[in-house]
Amino acid sequence: MNRATPTGELSLAGTPAATPLGYLSWTFGQAARDPYYIMVVIYIFFPYFSNAVVGDPVRGQSLIGYLNATAGVILAVTAPVLGAIADKNGRRKPWVAVTVMIMAAGAGLLWFVLPGGSGLGIPLTFLLLLAISVAFAISEVFHNAMLPSVAPVSRIGTVSGLAFALGNVGGLTLMLLVLFAFALPGTVDWPFLPEAPLLGIDQASHEHDRIVGPVAGLWMLVFTLPVLLFTPDGVSAGTPMLQAARQGLADVVATLRRLRHFSNIAIYLLSRMLFIDGMVGVMTFGGVYASGTFGWGSTALLIFGLCTSASAMLGAWIGGLLDDRLGSLAALRIAIGMSSLVLILLVSIQPGTILFVVPVGSEPVWSFPYFQTTAEIVYFCTNQVFAMFFVTGLSSSRTLMARISPPEMATQFFGLFALSGTVTAFLAPMMVAATTTWFQSQRAGFASLVILMILGFLLLGRVTQEQASAR
Repeated sequence: MNRATPTGELSLAGTPAATPLGYLSWTFGQAARDPYYIMVVIYIFFPYFSNAVVGDPVRGQSLIGYLNATAGVILAVTAPVLGAIADKNGRRKPWVAVTVMIMAAGAGLLWFVLPGGSGLGIPLTFLLLLAISVAFAISEVFHNAMLPSVAPVSRIGTVSGLAFALGNVGGLTLMLLVLFAFALPGTVDWPFLPEAPLLGIDQASHEHDRIVGPVAGLWMLVFTLPVLLFTPDGVSAGTPMLQAARQGLADVVATLRRLRHFSNIAIYLLSRMLFIDGMVGVMTFGGVYASGTFGWGSTALLIFGLCTSASAMLGAWIGGLLDDRLGSLAALRIAIGMSSLVLILLVSIQPGTILFVVPVGSEPVWSFPYFQTTAEIVYFCTNQVFAMFFVTGLSSSRTLMARISPPEMATQFFGLFALSGTVTAFLAPMMVAATTTWFQSQRAGFASLVILMILGFLLLGRVTQEQASAR
């Protein structure tokens, strides 16, 4: 019989859960990664890349779609196999350390992506962002796979939600830094701001946009340390890497052959392929869409991102409580259903209309220099609601995977979990890219994501919350 910790808590793996220092340190892996995604992918760098580097919002959104699609194809081939290798080897933290170093180095190089396609140039920037995206997803696989063995069963939803909350705290902190140190000084006459951007940042050269890469990379290195130092890892089996790779590949093939045995997990992963990519797509393209539709610049997007991250923090905390109280499956269904409804509301908003047909004035409604029109304010507020349900969905989808997977195959299944979040990365962004190009409309491309979310929600109705056995 497995012995519990001194407090009597067991993990989902049936082994003693980590101490509070161990499982709380695990949450800092999310706190390290998410600020990069928040600042670079969602709010600052990708919109800058689309509008100032590519120079055409429609073509820029299409390129971002193709970038995510390419990353999805690469991960479809690598993620499950790497997860199976780690299950054979027993350790996950070395993989986390290596991928974080790759991401941090790549993020630092984003400083050299200059306006108009100069500097690194568009093709090399595309490859750099692709490498970071792949490393990000692989790091997430190994970090997530640690959750079933470190968190107490009674608190797994709270721990997962706390991780997402800390990720948004990190994003909020760094966006405040960028906003008040680099973006706002010299543009508004507020007494508490420096007269000019700090560190000699040149706003005309978009250095306040480009600096988010190096800042996120440094943050990532520092805040991954608690995971590496204090979260317990598996014990190495001493299997040579080449042998572990062969065995891992064989295990993936064997798992696929036994798909009927794991049918509940398979249906869940298929459902997640659809709904999570639609939800992530809304966050990924939300800033790009707002930038192109309303003409929001980097400062407006920073303020937008700050408030959205705060809303996401609240959603992560509430979602974790819902998860532990109602179960991961019920919390997830609520999150997807509400996210689908909110996306429909978001795409109903244009500069002169809301709810598709209701006309609104285009004149400023207040003296604040940002979000001045009724449509902009409605879009801003509606997106806050989406952020709350989005993070609830992310957290509950992870804890549901931990609850239904065999503990001894955790990394392999979290590799498939990562695949389910990225395999349609060549479908959803491709839908956005192709629909945007076909209709020459950001609105049409953005709206196409709701199809994936609704299909995923319907499939989730066939999933039950029960843990599978390895055999």
